[in-house]
Amino acid sequence: MLKNAVSRRSALASLAGASALAALPRAAQAATTKITFLTSWFAEAEHGGFYQAKATGLYEKAGLDVTIKMGGPQINGMQLLTGGAADIIIGYDIQVLKGLENGLPVTSIAAAFQFDLQGVMTHADVPSLAALKGHKVLIAASSHQTFWPWLKQKYGFTDDMAGVDTFNLQPFLLDKTLSMQGYPSSEPFEAMQAKEPVNFYLFGDYGYPPYSNTLVSTPKWLAANPDAARAFIKATMEGWVSYFKDPTPANKLIKIDNPKMPDEQLAFALDWMKKNHVLDKGGVAVGTMTADRWKATYDFLVQAKLLKPEVDWKKAFTTKYVDGLNIKA
Repeated sequence: MLKNAVSRRSALASLAGASALAALPRAAQAATTKITFLTSWFAEAEHGGFYQAKATGLYEKAGLDVTIKMGGPQINGMQLLTGGAADIIIGYDIQVLKGLENGLPVTSIAAAFQFDLQGVMTHADVPSLAALKGHKVLIAASSHQTFWPWLKQKYGFTDDMAGVDTFNLQPFLLDKTLSMQGYPSSEPFEAMQAKEPVNFYLFGDYGYPPYSNTLVSTPKWLAANPDAARAFIKATMEGWVSYFKDPTPANKLIKIDNPKMPDEQLAFALDWMKKNHVLDKGGVAVGTMTADRWKATYDFLVQAKLLKPEVDWKKAFTTKYVDGLNIKA
């Protein structure tokens, strides 16, 4: 998944070793459970709740010694998780279902965001997502295994419409007939800087079923650490609520781990996430997942021939660690 120009378009080698988290003061009494948590990309606002829980001591108060490690373009989170190098990672519903198909022992335990943040950015004269039919849309190669088949099912898009996203905004700016995949905190931010008026159509608003920023672990680790899993989810979701109120503590850590992340982009992303209720769309408690949503993702993938029907989709998630927490944004 390819996101913002600063944090995702530039594979910054200097980021690999950057981490201020180890320099944070430790409490006099050591935390009882150590957890290595791997994010999905370089530090950004979409990881704000995790960094907030670290920065404000929520993890420590919950009896957890949490190390946050950044993901990146060359990092295989599922491999690190199943190999024991990480205890919990940021995952994605389709990734988990495909992992089960391939025999990986993985399961999702909570969803920080109630919908996928992926969408399409168009020029300002495009009135709707459906209006893109027959027009060129620049997408990443991996998108042919995620949202593109869904767009084909829902709107009759065809493969000849799919252009190659080079992760450069210039083709879009020069050709007013082009649209491109993106994230609301990234491509629209770049377009705004270039003074180009755009529309952004979020797939989740049109029924694309996956959650995003899900927490994924292994049945083995969960069986050995059930209390720590629940404590981690609770502290994380409280961190997200706190981040939306005052992002200052988390943003300090984000900018140390990812020095080239602009303050303006952090603010732009946070504003969008708050306005669009990523944590609690529909009035749900923060972290909520439902069987209906997971079944909808499974059904879409099977219909698109992206997943074998015999995959047991119910093994892809459990709500027992988040049920009853009832954390409100």
